[in-house]
Amino acid sequence: MLTILATVVVLGVLIFVHELGHFVAAKLVGIEVVRFSLGLGPKLWGLRVGETEYVVSWIPLGGYVKMGGMDDEVMERLEGGRVGERRLGGPGERDFDAKPIWARTVVVSAGVFMNALFAFAVYAGVVGLWGVPEPATTRVGHVDALRLPVGAEALARIEPGAQIIRVGNRAIERWSAIRDALLTGQPGPSAVELASGATLEIRIPADEAERERLAEALFPWQEALISGVNPGSPAERAAIRAGDRVVAVEGRPIRTWYEFQEEIRGRPEVRVNLTILRAGRELQRSLRPDAERTRDPETGEERVVGIIGVFSAPEIVRVEVTPLQAVELGARQTWGITVLILGFLRDLVAGDVSPRSVGSIVAIGEMSGRVARQGIESFLGFLAFFSVNLAILNLLPIPVLDGGHLLFLVIEAARGRALTVEQRVRWSHIGFIIVVGLMLWALSNDVLRLLGL
Repeated sequence: MLTILATVVVLGVLIFVHELGHFVAAKLVGIEVVRFSLGLGPKLWGLRVGETEYVVSWIPLGGYVKMGGMDDEVMERLEGGRVGERRLGGPGERDFDAKPIWARTVVVSAGVFMNALFAFAVYAGVVGLWGVPEPATTRVGHVDALRLPVGAEALARIEPGAQIIRVGNRAIERWSAIRDALLTGQPGPSAVELASGATLEIRIPADEAERERLAEALFPWQEALISGVNPGSPAERAAIRAGDRVVAVEGRPIRTWYEFQEEIRGRPEVRVNLTILRAGRELQRSLRPDAERTRDPETGEERVVGIIGVFSAPEIVRVEVTPLQAVELGARQTWGITVLILGFLRDLVAGDVSPRSVGSIVAIGEMSGRVARQGIESFLGFLAFFSVNLAILNLLPIPVLDGGHLLFLVIEAARGRALTVEQRVRWSHIGFIIVVGLMLWALSNDVLRLLGL
């Protein structure tokens, strides 16, 4: 029941936000709004207020704002209306097509803008209410020696579990203080003191990019504790559960999550034996990691790595921020998610990501239920992430999507006249077939995953 409820909330809220953008923009530029619908297909419930009918429709996989003069046979069928009842004569003064291109562009883009604005507001609100999460440790779990700039090589000697207590003249009480000291410290020689009494002499670079590389080379301590298992993954098929602690891979002792990741990534499609600790008992599990193509962030080279579909959530603490900092962090997180999703689409087209990675309403439902069980903060974060996802997908240049309508407007601006209704209808048919094909592809991935194939 929680999964169903969470899915309804996710889809309902994000569809409402998207269509509200179109609705408000249409009203602002003087376009008649005939119908505002949550859902597609036949009407389930409706209420007329003024010129607009507000309805809830049977199919909860989308929504629409029907505006005056928008004649589209495909959309008429999706909207549950009657086909072929087109207005005779030219467009009325409040029809969509009667408005200038800039006004129509604003209306078409408003849904995407609202989804992005909603994500930003959620991210900023979450940070403002709960603070910035950061690792609840000053112990080092891993040092990426390849990222260390010249002069900082001594940090590679830090053993996993070592605690940093001072960088230069700055005492270290939380993990973010280590990053701040490396990013903002005085360029030149500096000392890194460990709780063991050892002191490492390094040189903090003057170049900002080199400072960032230095800060990103240190990773906080994180035990090899599994916090969650993806449905249909090799880990789930091997009966690995959340709460299991990995203590060995092929008999090699494992201390940190980073060691575990490296062992798995180096064994794509090679059977591997894990020793896990569950409720004080050691258990043996055997699995074969899936292969995934990835690009090395340092060298840019492509390689195939192993993944088993598990993740770990480290212990965190909350650091309060000012309202202005919350706004800045909300904007940065929204932009970061946008870049992440665009990168995924690029890799999907290039073949660097498996087509099996794409999911449908089933995957959305599973994820919605999972994050809902983790608490309101996780659920809001997923809501914001999916809102950005919805915005980007709607910008794809496929007729019947917002991106397709924007493409029509670009063509109209370039040629000096709009496509005819018949031309738009033909392209909408093609777009509808593409969208249905994508939905069937995603749904088939979910079905195959549920069947363990």
